[in-house]
Amino acid sequence: MKHRSTRDVVDDLRAGGRLIEIDDPVDPHLEAAEIQRRVYANGGPAVLFHHLTGTPFPAVSNLFGSLDQARYLFRSTLESVRRLIEMKVDPSALPKRPLRYAGVPVTAVRMLPRKVRRGAVMGHQTALSKLPPIKCWPDDGGAFVTLPQVLSSDPDQPNHLMKINLGMYRVQLDGNDYETDRETGLHYQIHRGIGVHHRRALDLGQPLKVVITVGGSPAMSLAAVMPLPEGLTELTFAGALAGRRIRMIVGDHAPVYADADFAIVGTIDPGRTKPEGPFGDHLGYYSLRHDYPVLRVQHVWHRDDAIWPFTVVGRPPQEDTTFGQLIHELTDPIIPTVIPGVKAVHAVDAAGVHPLLLAIGSERYMPYMERSEPQELLTQANAILGNGQLSLAKYLWITDDPDQTLKIHDIASFMNHLLCRVDWRRDLHFQTKTTIDTLDYSGHGFNQGSKVVVAATGAPVRTLGTEVPADLKLPDGFSGPRVVIPGVLAICGPRHGVDSAANDLRRLCESLAGGPGGQPDESLRAWPLITVVDDSEFAAKTIDNWLWLTFTRSNPAVDIAGVGAAIVQKHWGCVGPLVIDARSKDFHAPPLIEDPQVTAKVDARAARGGPLARYL
Repeated sequence: MKHRSTRDVVDDLRAGGRLIEIDDPVDPHLEAAEIQRRVYANGGPAVLFHHLTGTPFPAVSNLFGSLDQARYLFRSTLESVRRLIEMKVDPSALPKRPLRYAGVPVTAVRMLPRKVRRGAVMGHQTALSKLPPIKCWPDDGGAFVTLPQVLSSDPDQPNHLMKINLGMYRVQLDGNDYETDRETGLHYQIHRGIGVHHRRALDLGQPLKVVITVGGSPAMSLAAVMPLPEGLTELTFAGALAGRRIRMIVGDHAPVYADADFAIVGTIDPGRTKPEGPFGDHLGYYSLRHDYPVLRVQHVWHRDDAIWPFTVVGRPPQEDTTFGQLIHELTDPIIPTVIPGVKAVHAVDAAGVHPLLLAIGSERYMPYMERSEPQELLTQANAILGNGQLSLAKYLWITDDPDQTLKIHDIASFMNHLLCRVDWRRDLHFQTKTTIDTLDYSGHGFNQGSKVVVAATGAPVRTLGTEVPADLKLPDGFSGPRVVIPGVLAICGPRHGVDSAANDLRRLCESLAGGPGGQPDESLRAWPLITVVDDSEFAAKTIDNWLWLTFTRSNPAVDIAGVGAAIVQKHWGCVGPLVIDARSKDFHAPPLIEDPQVTAKVDARAARGGPLARYL
């Protein structure tokens, strides 16, 4: 099915038994989002809201409710995209299997966007205040567009379609100081393609033309988050996945996606900003109010029978988890062609994506020498951290897999493999005072923090523990040790204080070493990693809980300590265990918590029964 509009998508899902419809009124202020969160968490289908209060437009959520449903939406084109990727990985495959790749030239033609003068999206005009005002979390600064397709044009060649940037950046519809129906907030972060266009517009002293479209083919939403090399427009990938050339309306504005359901057309004035946020984000916390560019709105268009697609952003897993799964499925084969020697990279969704990367590399240098320390892995780690949005990673754990048995998406197994081999005296490599994800508040400033590479190879050097050591020595204020996974303990620490944090870690490490200057007991050799948390029972309940707490609440250069630590030739390491302070800090952004009244309202909806109730 090659969808042109969200209505096509909804009809397709309905025909496939993948849609639930809600006919009674639903409040877009928190209630619709609460329903979406529960339906996704319980493996439900897409949900069509016929009557959202305060707007004339219906809305649909959970279009990408599962990897199976995403594959269903792209069932007509996914295989052709895979074959195109196979050709990129190995161009010599064409003469070897000409029948398999016979359709690749057709797919390549569909990748070229096409200029048009009119399109369905221009059918009607409306106002920002008429659009569905979806608010997802109680302290959000207003209503947001949660599945936007933000299109910006190159100021030097505004109608050159191959220089269009398509991204999914945050768009605040109301609240704060925005002029009603005239302005929206446009939040884009570090290492985003729109920044190149904005920088050029600032240099020229002219407004940047921007269009925000919503709906149309779901290929546009996926393309907006696709990590493509700089200089290659996302419209090409969208065309391949949509199964047709993406039609773009050119005029006295940035090019507009012609088949979208909605379009917000406007400009960003040079140097002008306004406060945007807060907003519940994918790390599981609020990103706070900060100044961001403002879009001055010229037109709001919509097509006949327009439907507003939306999602909820919050602590993973959410619907955007499916985006990541599908992207991994499509791009994993390309990784070795982009970064030589690297076999796989996995941005861990449960840890908020950017805070934790896992990677499998290879040791190809001097194969005639048997060595246990990483060599080429370090080169590959630096290449990963220098590559696009991968550069935002805070923790990168990399190892090799000479036996080709390691599965990078099996996180517990990956951690086990690496922790059996790591030598903390040698295998930690820090980058301090560098950039991290804009949404990550664990650092020492806005976009500022540190990184650490954990690189280990060779034969196992320890057997990992599975039961808390009976003689574990904890100082005052520390309690409740729990096993998370083999080799990893979570321990409750005292409430974090900026002035006391370093002393807390010192006391813990000295206690584990049997006193100042001591050495850790042999029983601790089985526990290479200890995390200090506020609630060890919660941290150890699931590996996802531990991943979320550990990697979203720590800044490596500040929050890593170790038993028997020392600096040798400016290299920090420890005899072990390594200790990560993953306590909540006062300067962190607050976590996302549902409104209890809305929760009770949706509970009551579930109690009434009906096809939706089983997913609530």
